[in-house]
Amino acid sequence: MNSLFSLNGKTALVTGASRGLGQGIAVGLAEFGAAVIGVGTRDLTDTKKKVEAAGGTFYEVITDLSNDGAAAQLAADAVGKTGQVDILVNNAGIIRRSEAENFSDEDWFNVIDVNQHAVFQLTREIGRHMLENGSGKIINIASMLSYQGGLKVPAYTASKHAVAGLTKSFANEWSSRGVYVNAIAPGYMATDNTAPIREDEDRNAYITSRIPQGRWGTPEDLKGAAVFLASDASNYVNGHILNVDGGWMSS
Repeated sequence: MNSLFSLNGKTALVTGASRGLGQGIAVGLAEFGAAVIGVGTRDLTDTKKKVEAAGGTFYEVITDLSNDGAAAQLAADAVGKTGQVDILVNNAGIIRRSEAENFSDEDWFNVIDVNQHAVFQLTREIGRHMLENGSGKIINIASMLSYQGGLKVPAYTASKHAVAGLTKSFANEWSSRGVYVNAIAPGYMATDNTAPIREDEDRNAYITSRIPQGRWGTPEDLKGAAVFLASDASNYVNGHILNVDGGWMSS
């Protein structure tokens, strides 16, 4: 059974790995044997320390995925560093908050470029490499807002609906060729992105009361789902969106 979840000899590329959910996933994959290429727009020293403490090998790439050509360059750099990428985790994302009637075009395109366009591009570029090798696992990070509308986050909601659709679309084309594409939809997680909500006492209380487990999630809560979808244990799981939400969607 342990061999089903082993990631020994595998290399994982994780975007948005400097902190939060991406850091938690990177460490979780390392704990099960994967080497990790961590991608971020800022210093990843903290993630490197945690991955190495878990016994893993860490490679750092600093890039801004919203820039033209960044995804293609990242794919080439990642393969150049390690020779092969076996696991891709599209975690990088941003959020902008404003009432819908005041939401600016600039904020719209900033969010769509990172959360949707870069996911498509990097999946395509790394996917080509995986298809040449005849195997690979791709994990997109979706959201509860892949299902729901949210408040004051129209671009984020649109992008996360798109992530769910892209997951299914790529999965349909690639599963017969050995590349499996799935997504994790985190529930309400205690990260930098959700700090404004948690600081709103009324909204925080409402959200917490609706989560059957009675608490917000943490990056640690995503480790198991990520390892499952990255490993041989999920070899007949494809095009699936796995909710890790403390029961939010059932309440």
